[in-house]
Amino acid sequence: MSANLRELLARPQCLIAPGIYDLISARIAADAGAEVLYMTGYGTVASYLGLPDAGIASFSDMVNRVAAFARVAEEKGIPLIADGDTGYGGLLNVDHTVREYERAGAAAIQLEDQVFPKKCGHTAGRAVIPVEQMTQKIEVAVEARRSDDFLIIARTDARTTHGFDAALERVEAFDKAGADILFLESPESEEELARVAGHFSKPVLANMVEGGRTPVLNAERLTQLGFSIALFPAIGFLSAGRALDDAYRRLIRDGESAPTQSLYPFDDFSRLMGFQRVWDFDAKHTSR
Repeated sequence: MSANLRELLARPQCLIAPGIYDLISARIAADAGAEVLYMTGYGTVASYLGLPDAGIASFSDMVNRVAAFARVAEEKGIPLIADGDTGYGGLLNVDHTVREYERAGAAAIQLEDQVFPKKCGHTAGRAVIPVEQMTQKIEVAVEARRSDDFLIIARTDARTTHGFDAALERVEAFDKAGADILFLESPESEEELARVAGHFSKPVLANMVEGGRTPVLNAERLTQLGFSIALFPAIGFLSAGRALDDAYRRLIRDGESAPTQSLYPFDDFSRLMGFQRVWDFDAKHTSR
C-alpha cells in the first residue's frame, strides 16, 4: 500500500517530488529515497513519443504511462502524482480522465486551465479558458473520483499572459470549487512565490523548473515560504540528457566508452531493474 499523500502533505516540511519520465527514472528516483513521484508531462511525452509537450499526446498515451509508473510507485510504497493536462477535452472528458487515472493507480491528478492544445508551462504563447469553465472542470473532477484520497491539483497558467493578480484570483476560485492542492504556474519572483504560498490554507504547490520562468529554491526555503509540496519535473530528463549527450558524443568522436567511474555500475543497474529476483528464481528452479 502506498503512503497516503494527504498525510505527507500535512507535515510541516515541503514535500519534494522529483520528476520521472520513464521507468528507469522512476526506479532510480524511488531507489534514491523519494517519498512521492511526479509524472512530468513534458518528460513523459518526450521520452514516450519523442515529441514536444504541446497537446499532441492523447489521453490513451498518457494513461498508459500512468499505469506503468504507478506499478513502480506501488512496489516501493510511495504515491504517484500524474500530469493530466487539461483533462483531454470537455467536462465528460475530465470525468473519464479522473476515473481512469485513479483506476490506473495514481494518487493525484494535475489539471490545468489552458486552452487545448496546451503548451509547457514555462514556454510562451499559453492561453487559458474562462475561469468559470475551469471551476466546472474541478467540480466534475471532485465528483468523479471514487476516493477522497485521490487528490485534485488545480493549476492556472494565467500568470504569464494576464499577470499575477489575475492568476491568484483564479486559484481562489479553484480553491472554492474543491481542489485539494493549489498550483499557480510560473511565478516570476521569490516575492510572488511568497504571496501565493501565504494566501491559502490548503496545500500550495511550487513548480521548480531549472531554466524556467520561476526562481528555483531549495526545500528549506520553500518550507519557510509556506509551500506544502514542490515539483522538480525537469531535473531527471535534463540530467539524463546531459549525461547521454556527453557519453554518445565521446563514443562517436573518439570511438571509446565513457570512463567506468562516470557510469552507473552494470551489476547495480541490473539489480535496480529487478534482475536479482530473476537470478534467485533461476537458482531455485534450475537445480530441480
